[in-house]
Amino acid sequence: MKGICNFFLTLGFLFKNLLKQLVMENTCIRVLADVNQLKACKEDIERVGPKIADVARVLNLAGNEVRLKMLFLIYNEGEMCPCDLSDVLDMSVPAVSQHLRKMKDGGLIKDNKVGQTIFYRVVEENIGVLLPVLNDLQSVNKLNKVAL
Repeated sequence: MKGICNFFLTLGFLFKNLLKQLVMENTCIRVLADVNQLKACKEDIERVGPKIADVARVLNLAGNEVRLKMLFLIYNEGEMCPCDLSDVLDMSVPAVSQHLRKMKDGGLIKDNKVGQTIFYRVVEENIGVLLPVLNDLQSVNKLNKVAL
């Protein structure tokens, strides 16, 4: 009985290592790889890597529906305060402030304090990838205003 257990333990160990090797190795079955293409692609990724990271950061922050609505409103109006955003979006001021803090920390918006009120505006140079989206939303908004 002990010999059978050792056999199955050894078999399990071998199977586990075989699976590891299969997963770790390149499993592509192409006949020939275009080495020049692969090298050029790696170089392309290295060149655009920082920009890709920046775009991913912006999209990650704006990928939340509430934050995208806030960005649209702030962009459309030029600037807005948390209380106005709270009223428009039917959200509590603390919830709005939490989203604004994330976008501010991410560099998508900046604040300007006037007396006791803090106004937020979009930092256009940091949201280049979103400008077409925001402009499209503005166009849809204008078209729907005219239709009413």
